[in-house]
Amino acid sequence: MNRLSTPWGEYDLARFPEDPRDRLRAWDAADEYLLRHLAEDGAVSGGRPGTVAVLGDRWGALATVLADRHPVQITDSYLAQQATAANLRRNGIDPAAVRLLSTRDTPPDRVDLLLVRVPKSLALLEDQLHRLAPAVHPGTVVAGTGMVTEIHTSTLRLFERILGPTRTSLAVRKARLIHCTPDPQLTREPSPWPLRYTLPDDAGAASGLTVTNHAGVFCADRLDIGTRFFLGSLPSGRGPVRIVDLGCGNGVVGTAAAVANPGATVVFIDESHQAVASAQETFRANAGPQAEAEFLVGDALAAVPPGSVDLVLNNPPFHSHRATTDATARRMFTGARRALRPGGELWVVGNRHLGYHVQLKRLFGNCEVVSSNPKFVVLRSVRR
Repeated sequence: MNRLSTPWGEYDLARFPEDPRDRLRAWDAADEYLLRHLAEDGAVSGGRPGTVAVLGDRWGALATVLADRHPVQITDSYLAQQATAANLRRNGIDPAAVRLLSTRDTPPDRVDLLLVRVPKSLALLEDQLHRLAPAVHPGTVVAGTGMVTEIHTSTLRLFERILGPTRTSLAVRKARLIHCTPDPQLTREPSPWPLRYTLPDDAGAASGLTVTNHAGVFCADRLDIGTRFFLGSLPSGRGPVRIVDLGCGNGVVGTAAAVANPGATVVFIDESHQAVASAQETFRANAGPQAEAEFLVGDALAAVPPGSVDLVLNNPPFHSHRATTDATARRMFTGARRALRPGGELWVVGNRHLGYHVQLKRLFGNCEVVSSNPKFVVLRSVRR
């Protein structure tokens, strides 16, 4: 936990879930820059009425500081929603002060101040600006923020094309601001999201499947090489078992497992609302009418009862926004061991250099290499 100093006071903030080994802060220079600008500009002064919407607030820093304006937070991340609620409580603020919406929820009808924390995914930004455009009016103040490495010409063009004329600020501590003036006369094309495509014949167990990708989900228009390698090694013919596609993304792995294991129930889990929506559409488009599945937005396997799963399939992420970390993988592996029945198996695909076998041997007491190539490895650990 760290303390953020702002023009309105100091706030104790932490990421979610809290990990004493994780020294990453719940905000960065881009958040600080935007908050200073808002204070100097008076855009959030008490005398200015209207709806404040905060898009892409990564760990709730912006929503917590601006809680007295009762903002609407819109995020794709379940972890960001939980971090926001926890940070509000941590600072003695009623969590009801902030209305939490996902990127799949209907946005407010009218937005008078739109704050945008630029996401890593340009596609997600495009999708959300399209969804919010009808709520923006000529008097809406639109301000974005991001680190210099996150704001590109293509980012500014999206604001220009969907909302109106856009300019940037000077860089301060490697962060920039985006200022956009809504143009009610702007003619905009419909959002291109979601994307749908059929996998080619060389996609292993997923060949011929129709995939749906909502904006922001990894590898929107193609099958990434790690997943492609994983699909060539999936177990099949296991009967009426309970399978978890952990960190499911667009759901292609869990759907392929369902097709290869008739009678199995597949649980699709991701912390991304966009991902779980994608997985649900991918599964429904390909699985038979008798196929059973559950779809959960959550923190890894936290909501799955202990000893209730036979097989966990996992391609863990190793980035948290701009930071490289194995914290998510550790949490996923630990949760898998708890959720698996005795004899249950965790199958993991990852880049060889990440060394997941070390963590798996420590947790499970065993780890077998199922398949490998110069870049990736598929590992199998059994719950004893």
